[in-house]
Amino acid sequence: MHNFSGFRKMLLQLLLAPLSLLYGFGVSLFTLGYTLGLVKSSKFNIPIISIGNLTIGGTGKTPHIEYLIMLLKDYIDIGVLSRGYKRETQGFRFVQTTDNALTVGDEPLQFKRKYRDIVVAVGESRAYAIPQILQNFPHIQTILLDDAFQHLAVKPGLNILLTSYELLFTRDYLLPSGRLREWRSGYRRADCIIVSKCPSVLTDNEAQDIIKEINPYAHQKVFFTYYEYAHPYSFFEPNHRLELDESLDIILLSAIADTSYLTSYLSKISGSIHEIEYADHHVFDDRDIERITKVYKNIPNEKKIVLTTEKDAMRLDLKRKALLDANIAIFVLPVRVRFHFFGQTFFDEYIKQYLLSFEL
Repeated sequence: MHNFSGFRKMLLQLLLAPLSLLYGFGVSLFTLGYTLGLVKSSKFNIPIISIGNLTIGGTGKTPHIEYLIMLLKDYIDIGVLSRGYKRETQGFRFVQTTDNALTVGDEPLQFKRKYRDIVVAVGESRAYAIPQILQNFPHIQTILLDDAFQHLAVKPGLNILLTSYELLFTRDYLLPSGRLREWRSGYRRADCIIVSKCPSVLTDNEAQDIIKEINPYAHQKVFFTYYEYAHPYSFFEPNHRLELDESLDIILLSAIADTSYLTSYLSKISGSIHEIEYADHHVFDDRDIERITKVYKNIPNEKKIVLTTEKDAMRLDLKRKALLDANIAIFVLPVRVRFHFFGQTFFDEYIKQYLLSFEL
């Protein structure tokens, strides 16, 4: 069965290859305009750090942005700028804790609610949004750009590229036959490459093989990260935490790009996993709540919870009353980034040195 599935995937990629070539041609024309200087990129007089990837998602941008927020927020005034993917509003706006996922997007809302003292904004045009942030908050000392690797209208001072351990960009293909937004060669724009979602145990030989495969330029730093999950907290009472164990039946509710890393973690520590999976950034409606409730009620084990991610919780919040009325136990699983091979020390120093040595 596994061989047949692999064959079917390969056949589909071959069938979609002509469309991928057309897509790649369009991307090349877009990039060429900036490369030749026909279209100018904006530069700013404060450090701009971009965190992005070559794929359409699933590399862990949000936890890595949160890592940078935690690293810097106690020392300098930072802002976070996102386009606010899947929001129903348009144009530039500052994110407030009273916003919701439909007005500003799930990830920007998550940043603002977790780190209330930082400035978070959304805007399709980063080149327009950055001056707006600086005009309203002139004390801002650096801006983190969320998912802006392909946004060439702004030239960041530091370009961080994420690529997933399970599917390195070197093994991926252009849309629609693969998940790449642009040609693999786009990695040349990166100053720093992070191989994310690695296993918690990674040998030096494995890391060296990956570095050899990526073939970084001399100036490009390569780091390896993995996720560390904390005890989940109650969706309704965040101060209440729960320790996962084998006695629990877990209904994993997710609408993220890739759940494989999460399910692998949960399978080792829980009794049973029932997955309810939706497309990335899915907005939950009444029928979804009915489905979740039905699955929950049909599990005979009294020790059962619905478990979701922090990003999904931002969208679930739109249905808070319906979920409360359903009387189901919903918990949110926090995650944080950890580095392999003492990489945290080197990465932290790398970021600090960039900020200290920044010049116009």
